[in-house]
Amino acid sequence: MASLFNLKIIACDGVFYDGDCEIIIIPSPDGEAAIMNHHEMMTGVVSVGEIRFKTGDGTWRSAIVSDGLISVYKDGSVKMIAYSCERPEDIDTYRAQEALERAQEQLQQKQSMVEYQISTANMARAMARLKGASRHS
Repeated sequence: MASLFNLKIIACDGVFYDGDCEIIIIPSPDGEAAIMNHHEMMTGVVSVGEIRFKTGDGTWRSAIVSDGLISVYKDGSVKMIAYSCERPEDIDTYRAQEALERAQEQLQQKQSMVEYQISTANMARAMARLKGASRHS
């Protein structure tokens, strides 16, 4: 039997997952990172993209997340906090496509640095949602 740890994924709208996990793979600024049981204590950044994790019963699950933080605690538990987290099958591709087009239009406008960063983040999130939805449809 695989070595398990407690994983808790929290988004703005509530707890996405809370239970046993064998491994979680997250998008990070340096590429993908994997966390398994007995990982050293750490806190890191989660980038916009797809996370994948294997639950205690051996089932692989995935979700599209916005940026956030992940922490591994001394007791081995892992907590991830993200602005949004949604299952690929729950993504409305029409809305995601509209959001992508809106962000692309905003990027073509003259903007302040803050507005540019917001538009870039919106575009990255829309692209991740579309990619995740198409991969799981």
